[in-house]
Amino acid sequence: MKAIEVKNLYKVFSSLVQGQAPVVALDDVSLSIEEGSLTVIGGANGSGKSVLMSIIAALQKPSDGTCTSLSKPGLVFQDAASQILGDTPRDDIAVGPRNQKVNKKEIPLIVEKALAQTNLSEKADWPALFLSGGEKRRLAVASILAMQKDIIIFDEPYANLDYPGVCDLNALIQKLHENKKTILLLTHEIEKCLGLADQFVILHKGKIVFDGKPQDALNQPLESWGIKNPLSSYKVLKDLVWQS
Repeated sequence: MKAIEVKNLYKVFSSLVQGQAPVVALDDVSLSIEEGSLTVIGGANGSGKSVLMSIIAALQKPSDGTCTSLSKPGLVFQDAASQILGDTPRDDIAVGPRNQKVNKKEIPLIVEKALAQTNLSEKADWPALFLSGGEKRRLAVASILAMQKDIIIFDEPYANLDYPGVCDLNALIQKLHENKKTILLLTHEIEKCLGLADQFVILHKGKIVFDGKPQDALNQPLESWGIKNPLSSYKVLKDLVWQS
């Protein structure tokens, strides 16, 4: 079953400079994501990844084309700190279920489960602002899990994370995948995660230039699409994931 189906998607923005042509952010993009799969969407900055994410998540409308999904996705933004609404992880995770009008007696159990799933139980009552970058991303995931989201989209999830932070996040992503969540990773740092993927999509200047198995992409002209070729440092696909 398709979790996400994108057909002939266009997104055009008017230029802020008078007399200049409109900016085409997405140009005839079509894409299918299987339910329970892990898809890496790669591309250089400005390739259209974040625009595609915002349309899939229904944060903005396309100029043309269609985008359908089995359910509304949960988003983990590059700046996960901007998603924190509570003073502590415990408070923050409770916001979503409370807004969904979940029975008040059930919310503490939902929160504890989400904390355990993301290895944040020991910091449940810490000031959220004191969490590390990786912990803030895990908190964003915990809040999504508490709202029973089956599709999770990560926008540049490895930005500003050190090696242990990347490894911790990948361990969580792998666990979510094993639990049949549909996961999209939008990143230009494919050497940190491609070994986890079922599907690899490359965006370049608003167009999909590759859509297939990760292994099949390794002989493609990645540098010409603004992506560093990970095989310059690694030799086999299974090495393309940072983990402890």
